[in-house]
Amino acid sequence: MERIKSNGGGHLNSAYDAAPDEPPVYEETNFPGEEHRTIRPSVISAFGHDTLDRVPNIDFYRNAGSVSGHRAVRPSLQELHDVFQKVSSCSADTSDDKGLVKFGWIRGVLVRCMLNIWGVMLFIRLSWVFGQAGWGLGIVVIALSCVVTTITGLSMSAICTNGVVRGGGAYYLISRSLGPEFGGSIGLIFAFANAVAVAMYVVGFAETVVDLLKEHASLMVDEINDIRIVGCITVVLLLGISVAGMEWEAKAQIVLLVILLVAIVNVFVGTVIPATVDKKSKGFFGYTSTVFQENFTPAFRDGETFFSVFAIFFPAATGILAGANISGDLRDPQAAIPKGTLLAIFITGVTYLAVALSATVVRDATGNATDLVIPGVACNNSAVAACELGYNFSSCAVDTCKFGLMNNFQGLVLSSLQGHFQPLSQIPLTSVFPQALCKDNIYKALHFFAKGHGKNNEPIRGYVLTFIISVAFILIGNLNTIAPIISNFFLASYALINFSCFHASYAKSPGWRPAYKYYNMWLSLLGALLCCVVMFVINWWAALLTYGIEILLYIYVTVKKPDVNWGSSTQAVTFVSAVSNALSLAGVEDHVKNFRPQILVLTGSARTRPALLDLAHSFTKNYGLCLTCEVFVGPRSEIYQEMNAGMEKNQQWLNKTKRKAFYAGVACDNFREGTESLFDFSFPLQASGLGRMRPNTLMIGFKNNWRTAGRDAVQSYVGVLHDALDFEYGTVILRINQGLDVSHLVAEEGVYLSHTHTSVCVKFVLCIRPIPWGSGELQTLPRSGTIPQSNPLLLTKMNEKLMEASGQFKKKQPKGTIDVWWLFDDGGLTLLLPYILTTRKKWKDSKLRIFIAGQPGRSDLDKEEMKSLLKKFRIKCSDINVIDDIHIKPRSDSLKNLDDMIKPFCLHEGSKDMIQADVMQKEHPWKITDAELSSFEEKTHLQVRLNELLQENSKSANLIVVSMPIARKESVSDFLYMAWLDILTKNLPPTLLIRGNHKSVLTFYS
Repeated sequence: MERIKSNGGGHLNSAYDAAPDEPPVYEETNFPGEEHRTIRPSVISAFGHDTLDRVPNIDFYRNAGSVSGHRAVRPSLQELHDVFQKVSSCSADTSDDKGLVKFGWIRGVLVRCMLNIWGVMLFIRLSWVFGQAGWGLGIVVIALSCVVTTITGLSMSAICTNGVVRGGGAYYLISRSLGPEFGGSIGLIFAFANAVAVAMYVVGFAETVVDLLKEHASLMVDEINDIRIVGCITVVLLLGISVAGMEWEAKAQIVLLVILLVAIVNVFVGTVIPATVDKKSKGFFGYTSTVFQENFTPAFRDGETFFSVFAIFFPAATGILAGANISGDLRDPQAAIPKGTLLAIFITGVTYLAVALSATVVRDATGNATDLVIPGVACNNSAVAACELGYNFSSCAVDTCKFGLMNNFQGLVLSSLQGHFQPLSQIPLTSVFPQALCKDNIYKALHFFAKGHGKNNEPIRGYVLTFIISVAFILIGNLNTIAPIISNFFLASYALINFSCFHASYAKSPGWRPAYKYYNMWLSLLGALLCCVVMFVINWWAALLTYGIEILLYIYVTVKKPDVNWGSSTQAVTFVSAVSNALSLAGVEDHVKNFRPQILVLTGSARTRPALLDLAHSFTKNYGLCLTCEVFVGPRSEIYQEMNAGMEKNQQWLNKTKRKAFYAGVACDNFREGTESLFDFSFPLQASGLGRMRPNTLMIGFKNNWRTAGRDAVQSYVGVLHDALDFEYGTVILRINQGLDVSHLVAEEGVYLSHTHTSVCVKFVLCIRPIPWGSGELQTLPRSGTIPQSNPLLLTKMNEKLMEASGQFKKKQPKGTIDVWWLFDDGGLTLLLPYILTTRKKWKDSKLRIFIAGQPGRSDLDKEEMKSLLKKFRIKCSDINVIDDIHIKPRSDSLKNLDDMIKPFCLHEGSKDMIQADVMQKEHPWKITDAELSSFEEKTHLQVRLNELLQENSKSANLIVVSMPIARKESVSDFLYMAWLDILTKNLPPTLLIRGNHKSVLTFYS
């Protein structure tokens, strides 16, 4: 609870920058009339004089490990505010970024997105889409895809312009926005989807090659196995290209884009060239109204539906993240990603709509130039337009034809040169992405793939992983089977990107300041919902499977709790919700039915009194406020540094040990003022709690060493109890015979760890220091880590008993009882706290036994009244005992123990004359007078008698709860009151003294 400030050292600015990339850069400077001092460069030129203050600079705001520049460390507030100290000059290392390949928005984003969107679907499946869905619904398929991708593009633009974007693409955007749980789960799914996409493009290329082999009767085995063979050979070649480096691959993409543009132009030119007889026999008739009208309506076959066709087409739109996926290789990803992605969506969307194959080709054609309309022969097949144009393809209704929109997927085979080689751009994209996920070490098993090679940090291991996954899916050999698999994965990724934008906007965090303003949070939410709906419409069981995998991965990351803090919008929304709920509570009056103990427990450092903290935590668990507090005593200028450094350290320890509590420290000149600042809201900077979320109960350890601690220490301790009652706090005092304070063992453990790590022999020195309030006897602190040589066996045994006692409330309690001596009605807190304990798993085998004071001759009536009251309170107990002999005078040996206890603190003025007595009282106003002992003789004897009864009835209890006696201010001296508490709880099992604030905390009304 109280902590005395020891000798302070130099400030290391560890609170600001726990893991700086480099030390601050200083330079040596001489000033006239001043000593030789070190200052930071560029400051003198700005202000004209020597100062440690720095002008605003971007380097102060970089993250650790920034690839775009080194993080600088600004001077801390203490460095500016404390007495000036010399700082040794040091130089910063600069990394060599020479040789890194960085792309602009055209080569890095626009070209890549267009190459990925203008892929295999454009050249070998778009005709099939229009054949199945017709021109009308085909436009709907494309438009729906463009709506999803456009909304996602807008959301992604907002996210990626809200700060520097590193490598990792969609994973980086989602994880830094929604946190590692969402980012890690969807990141793995999206990486897998990209790897499968490689297989999709390779199979599309293989289908084209196999069709050419088939035309020339050059099949190696059969059609399906040839697709597998060609696909595997292709992906091996692509792996080699990827290993060669991204710079070469990027140059090749420009060549591929040129080929692609020529191919697309070739498509449009081919539609306006007059059709030859051979083309007409294969269904090509040019732009005619009859073909257009016939192909406008859908003609679904082979069990296909609108959404199954959409599922096969949608992967064509998934290339919008191609630029974002190499965000780490872009010169300015904040500007490049929005500009390149949205422009690519617009250009490719227009292109898809413009490729009007359905207006020039009929659905079925035989390819036989002799299948002409003959008078007298019926021509009523599916290609009615062909009949009107002089061709009879009626045989297609019986036999499968090879040509037409529905049959010849390679309808643009002569124009699809880029379609053959489009997979070239896929492997690098899907390998860099898992590398960012692996570097974050969210999934330990994937950390192996984080290693990079070469000047561009090429993820060779990631390429191999992508290669293995791609080969596995290439062996399927069917494009229509592979495409729907990745549709749901991509849609899930898009849904989370949209939701990330909505969530960040909804949180209204000051840190959400995207440079891209053309987005809307509700449009992003609509996009997220649209993606989810489309997922289920495409394939409901695949959608459930996708979300099932995502939930499992989310749970895994949540349980593992990766040690990262990215300032996600989830944290911002949690904060907003907490503030909103706190404000809502502030407007509602407290009600007895909703009372729960909110405990302010004076533990000192979080690790110092584990038994006190564990018992307080058992009262609050996850349902109440537990605030563990430490009072730093000493000059504030010296102790603030120590207090600030301990804040985060103690809170992290509480979180690590799964104790649902908050740590708070206050600095004051003495212990009582420090605790008063925790009670009183007139101390705005140090007061504990917020609105209704503030403590209502003080919990403190019993001061075992009160007889040797000195007058000031005892007065301060008792004063804290008086202050708690003045501020209407419930008060709880815990006493354990072995003591509560283990600070000397914690310090010893720290020294041992330091000794182990440094392998340096340390000379051990024993240092006596005051132990914080609520501790046991005065302790010796072995700062250097050895056991004192005076009596090591005895001290070891004492420490073993202390450690065992300090951990007793953390483990499951054995079968036994919690004995509640409810002697005074304090509003019910004395009964409520032990009842709460019985609802905890560790205390479920401990039954309540109630002890009450009764009048002689009416014990049965008192017992029935208490039984009725407990029944109304709905509190079960194993037994009710009425003690009707409390009024009996204590035994003489018990009274002698009390006399021996208070003898050093008694004034004994009764044997002196009046003048001497007055002088003695003025000299020792804190001592116990004979008049005081006489006035409070009955109450003093009551405490002694209660101890005798406790020894008789509750010696074997797991825990004893007793109503705490109250000492009236300025009537009962501090030492007499401490004697009451001591004699009442002496030589007993763990004992709680409880006194409520005399406001009801129990009710039997509904």
